[in-house]
Amino acid sequence: MRRTLVAGNWKMNLNLGAGRELAASVRRGMEADGALSRIEVALCPPLVYLFPVAEVLKGGSIRLGSQNHFHEANGAYTGEVSAEMIAETGAKYAIIGHSERRHTIGHLEDDWMINQKVRAARRAGLTPILCVGETLAERNAGQTLDVLTFQLMAGLVGVKVKSVDDVVIAYEPVWAIGTGQNATPQQAQEAHAHLRAVLRGVASGAADEIRIIYGGSVKPENAAEIMAQKDVDGGLIGGASLKADSFLGIVKGALVKQ
Repeated sequence: MRRTLVAGNWKMNLNLGAGRELAASVRRGMEADGALSRIEVALCPPLVYLFPVAEVLKGGSIRLGSQNHFHEANGAYTGEVSAEMIAETGAKYAIIGHSERRHTIGHLEDDWMINQKVRAARRAGLTPILCVGETLAERNAGQTLDVLTFQLMAGLVGVKVKSVDDVVIAYEPVWAIGTGQNATPQQAQEAHAHLRAVLRGVASGAADEIRIIYGGSVKPENAAEIMAQKDVDGGLIGGASLKADSFLGIVKGALVKQ
């Protein structure tokens, strides 16, 4: 059975004190309820808070993750941070290709750059959380499955996927990110099942081990219903990860699969 993963993406939120307290509160909540240990949990703070949050999580079960990195290991890239630097913080996971980076931030990341970042993460020993998802226009045009196929295959070009640590896939319909809308459980299952079918062609027999998590306005109220779906293996949580109670409520909802 695939172990459910719930990852909190803090995006560009909180200050140092609030970030430390949030991490500590999530840790206390996890340790107070033994059942929650069945869920793998990761926190992905802003890059400058990786080391401080790592200190708060040290010795516990909660994993650390980054929200982004550059695709080169070193060089004259002012302002960038490499995957190797991320790994030195103790991080295990690296979010790559989030819809906000694909569609709204900076020069808009294309599939080539996202693939290079996936490769860089693997070289550094990180597990990439590769985000894929369609826009509302693409869904309305009936292109959802084609978009998911292309983004997944493009993101994994040249990447050997042989085990659960090689990649996590996050399905995040762009139209559900921060909008209060979410895919219905049936829509999520359809997308996740399709992604797993595509993985069977590129993942060297590991497709049934790879976790495919859902991101898009997940809340404690809808977490269990979404995560009960056969091919939904957890969640990539945005706004609801900024408060310990709501994030832990989602983790509790994820127990439906355990």
